[in-house]
Amino acid sequence: MNLNFKIKLVLAFLIWVPQNIFAQDAVVDRPNILMIAVDDLNNWIGCLGGHPQAQTPNLDRLAASGVLFTNAHCPGAACNPSRSAIMTGRAPNKSGLYDNRQKMREVMPTDEIMPKTFSQHGYWSAGSGKILHYFIDANSWDGYFPKKETENPFPRTLYPENRPVNLPRGGPWQYVETDWAALDATDEEFGGDWLVSKWIGEQLMSKHDQPFYLACGIYRPHEPWFVPKKYYEQFPLENIQLPPGYKADDLEDLPPAGKRRGPNRYFSHIREEGQWKQGIQGYLASIAFADAMVGRVLDALEKSPHKDNTIVVLWSDHGWHLGEKEHWQKYTAWRAVTRVPLMVRVPRGVSNSSIPAGTQPGTICDQPVNLLSVFPTLLDLAKLPASDNHDAPSLLPLLKDADADWPHVSTTFLSRPGEIGMSTKDWRYIRYQEDEEELYHIPSDPHEWRNLASVPQHSAKLKELRELAPQEFARFIPPKVSSLPKLKWHPANKTEVLPSKPEGSRFDVFFVNRSGADVKLIWMQTNGVPRTSVSSTIPSGKQVRQTTRPGAVWLITTPEGDLRGHFVVGDRTSRAIIPD
Repeated sequence: MNLNFKIKLVLAFLIWVPQNIFAQDAVVDRPNILMIAVDDLNNWIGCLGGHPQAQTPNLDRLAASGVLFTNAHCPGAACNPSRSAIMTGRAPNKSGLYDNRQKMREVMPTDEIMPKTFSQHGYWSAGSGKILHYFIDANSWDGYFPKKETENPFPRTLYPENRPVNLPRGGPWQYVETDWAALDATDEEFGGDWLVSKWIGEQLMSKHDQPFYLACGIYRPHEPWFVPKKYYEQFPLENIQLPPGYKADDLEDLPPAGKRRGPNRYFSHIREEGQWKQGIQGYLASIAFADAMVGRVLDALEKSPHKDNTIVVLWSDHGWHLGEKEHWQKYTAWRAVTRVPLMVRVPRGVSNSSIPAGTQPGTICDQPVNLLSVFPTLLDLAKLPASDNHDAPSLLPLLKDADADWPHVSTTFLSRPGEIGMSTKDWRYIRYQEDEEELYHIPSDPHEWRNLASVPQHSAKLKELRELAPQEFARFIPPKVSSLPKLKWHPANKTEVLPSKPEGSRFDVFFVNRSGADVKLIWMQTNGVPRTSVSSTIPSGKQVRQTTRPGAVWLITTPEGDLRGHFVVGDRTSRAIIPD
């Protein structure tokens, strides 16, 4: 090594050392982030008063220790669009991701999600449980439980061997997980969210050389509502109360699109089976279980060396109907789905925070906010650069002063471009693709029982809200056929071919011919007779798109008419692979 090179090396080291010491100090002197996401949780928690029997002491204590947003709404009315929007900061009408059937990385291949951004700014980013929609996005995380390479965010979970347990399936239209039962098991034996909370707690109790971004995904109260029986015992069936938002004649003043969106087979099937109160019991029990798991995480934080330097934010991806508007599940623009818990706590004196005094415990904010704001808010709180790709404002002004000026509305997007639910401080506006509308005054009508859209005295308010609503919508990007779930193939002579029993809405199924020869696709009628007039030829190596319904049976024959096998259509868009 010559002298000149040695001198250059020493000079380079002397320049590098102070810069990197300074950079390391800047990284260390940042707040930790703990983000808790709870799946399918509506306003049935004590501090939001959604159901009088809800028991959520841990969620309530978190809310009481920081800022509770009582008018917070989700960006999408289903898991995938909502979580994708929250984690990227991109609104569905900008990204084109509106529906559970789409794949985030097909629609948004390069969008950066929260953990990646924090990791690039010196954080250790780790998570556990469901944060995105049934995948992990391994490259965006430094650590994960279960292992990120599996792309499966769920640890082992105890489910009954024989299912369904309490709610018989009404047909192929019914989601297989729509069921409930009290399990004779401890929390540890149940696993699932208990294991998630255990792993997150261990990370909180550990020493870290970097600030951390830690994401905890609690799956309950997502279906199925199987949880240990001690949570069911908190809600005796004979005492179960119906949802406060339920009203028997609540559909009469809705536009045609609203009347179609409201009633669904789930609610009528549950009532026919005499399982309405049992379902409510299962949901309340699952909320109580989720609350206990949140409590385990909060307890670990309180005992940890990081309690005074960790910002906590908790949200749910969307709510849930349990009979309101004659509906069960999600997918609507009413508040039963759009209004969600949102809590933020910033400790007093947290490192390098935008709020040195911390958030004021017990603060209630009733401004209309959206979970799209979570990402830019956390960047603001950690004093990290804002992103031009984020489509919502930071909540920092409201965390400082809950009554601060807030000239924003909160919009939830449905599965079809153009359909929205929108909130201001006092009003709710719903618009369907057919330009049919609903209007509600929330202070006097919190359950949206009286649609004011056709009342002349409110025409000015309707016009005002129309103008505030989003006007541009990215096109819907359908999922690739290769990423769709597969229908089961039933070979000829091995399974009886039953008649079609079509029920539910229409959607597409893609029949892919990998048999090595041409085949015919024929619909089996409800009387058990093939309808050859409804058929098509699928050449070898090709595919056809067929519009169909749940419960429909499609036969695969040779061109000469010999039966090769059949498919029974399930509850969603799928691909049907015709094997060799």
